[in-house]
Amino acid sequence: MTEVKQNNDEKHGSFEAFIDGKRAGQMTYTWAGEERFIIDHTEVEEDYNGQGVGKDMLLAAVDFARKNGKTIIPLCPFAKATFQKHEELQDVLVNQTQA
Repeated sequence: MTEVKQNNDEKHGSFEAFIDGKRAGQMTYTWAGEERFIIDHTEVEEDYNGQGVGKDMLLAAVDFARKNGKTIIPLCPFAKATFQKHEELQDVLVNQTQA
């Protein structure tokens, strides 16, 4: 099972995935004001490719955004593609008129 931990400060943050206590991946973001953050990079360790680690981190980011009334700008190609494939996650995306 994947455990995802969030690290956050005033300007940047990340979601780190761990499987059996080993770091499996990291998704980084940058705050764009107080109400939204930009997912700028997703990286999964080679040993964990194809195991849904990236999606688990994205789901943690979506959960964080929903619980805290934040929106997401997905600049990272992985995050952008995953949002496009999953309409049920798109409620946290920044509207183009807001960007």
